[in-house]
Amino acid sequence: MRRLFVGLAIPDEIAAGLERLQSGVPGARWSRREQFHVTLRFIGEVDGRDATAIDDALSLISAPHFSLALHAVGTFGGRDPRELWAGVRASEPLMHLQRKIETAVQRVGLPADPRKFTPHVTLARLKASP
Repeated sequence: MRRLFVGLAIPDEIAAGLERLQSGVPGARWSRREQFHVTLRFIGEVDGRDATAIDDALSLISAPHFSLALHAVGTFGGRDPRELWAGVRASEPLMHLQRKIETAVQRVGLPADPRKFTPHVTLARLKASP
């Protein structure tokens, strides 16, 4: 079994800026620079055959180059935050690529992702409050 996701790497100059934000939050488990990415589709655990089918479907996707713009920081988890993130502005080219990826993985047989796509870069995982 393999745990998969589809993501975009963050350029080094942007990653350096994100690293400078990583301080001042007690109990945070900070993401390492090489872990910074924008998840376009979380897939989860799949076997080798499904991983190959997903890879084949994704290899057919093409999209023009586009820029990513970071804005704001926030948390997921409501009153008990579990993740600290830097937001990525939801441009039409980014949203179009994400929809193409979602369609491709559904054609392979995966169910639709029930979560609304919120483009972001995870800065830290947060421990549960006592």
